[in-house]
Amino acid sequence: SSIIATIIGTAAAVGINNMKRHKKNLVLNITYLPVLNPDIITGISLMILFIFINSKFGFGNLGFWSLLLAHITFNIPYVILSVMPKLKQLNKYVYEAALDLGATPWYAFRKIILPEIMPGVVTGALLAFTLSIDDFVISFFTTGSGVSNLSIVVYSMARRGINPKINALSTIMFVSVLLLLILVNSRMSGNNIKKQRESEI
Repeated sequence: SSIIATIIGTAAAVGINNMKRHKKNLVLNITYLPVLNPDIITGISLMILFIFINSKFGFGNLGFWSLLLAHITFNIPYVILSVMPKLKQLNKYVYEAALDLGATPWYAFRKIILPEIMPGVVTGALLAFTLSIDDFVISFFTTGSGVSNLSIVVYSMARRGINPKINALSTIMFVSVLLLLILVNSRMSGNNIKKQRESEI
């Protein structure tokens, strides 16, 4: 869900950034709504939506796909809000110069815009991943029988009493996230040093 939300959120952020001022402000205000909404409201709303779709069109049962779509839905705004500041710092004339020199829009995006906004994309992906693992309320309302994510499994284990598996699982998650953050920070600091040296040259 975090990978799909990162792709959709990055594309949406690029589209929003190219909008006119009034449309951009309107769309950004709508984007803030899932962030400001309490999780229980989002979870119940998505559950009602999936039940309505199932009753009208015969598909959309609560299960894996409803859980996946729910996680993608509430992760997209966080990716957009992470990528937008990097897009604002971007010099749009470099992209236009690449188009004038014969590059296709996709090639110019891949070689010019994407490397510049990559720190925001990585931040959004990490945020989406962390929120997806951490979320319980939305998962509880949008999952079906036989389908559960990590937070629901931990909740079920905790209800039965203290289980050593919870401690082991928490340790593995903590170490994994810590190593991932160290890796990303070292890579970003290396890129910043490289850019400083290039600017000095």
